Amino acid sequence: TDHLDAETLQPLLQVNPELELVIPEANREFVTDRLNIVTDIPIGLDAGQSARVGHFKFTGLPAAHETIENDSAGRCRFLGYVIEFGPWTLYHSGDTVLYDGQIDWLRQWRIDVALLPINGRAPERRVAGNLDGREAATLAKEAGARLVIPCHYEMFEFNTASPDEFTETAKRLSQPHQVLRAGEQFSSREFRE
Repeated sequence: TDHLDAETLQPLLQVNPELELVIPEANREFVTDRLNIVTDIPIGLDAGQSARVGHFKFTGLPAAHETIENDSAGRCRFLGYVIEFGPWTLYHSGDTVLYDGQIDWLRQWRIDVALLPINGRAPERRVAGNLDGREAATLAKEAGARLVIPCHYEMFEFNTASPDEFTETAKRLSQPHQVLRAGEQFSSREFRE
């Protein structure tokens, strides 16, 4: 699964015991159970809360994986993160669809790079909602992202999308973008110059 993949994270934690996990506080029990780790290890955030990990500052933003969901304490179950480090501000939306107030959240920062899903929705395949290519390019433009990189494609056969609609929309909107293929790298040096 692409939701907190234990087969990927457990080996990473074993060889990097100092690794810090930033999670939605509302999902602490789920995370610690799935990864079989002590409950106080992850750093839990809610929407609007921030934490520093080394030179990185993480701020949680609501994400709507169909809808914004809250736990019994009112904390967001799904989060995206704004990550600030050095001169950079990166937005990783997590799984999300568009929701009221999303642009207001994002405009609090000058987003250099936005990582946005483009696989859309497919209830017939039990695939919960995400932005489609058109929505992702439009969100990046409205949020003022200097660059958008699509994600959530060409990884899982059951849950993928072509980046063509994203690319066409980004070009039409004059939204700077870069589509990366599996294994391809992005150089911040090229972008900053």
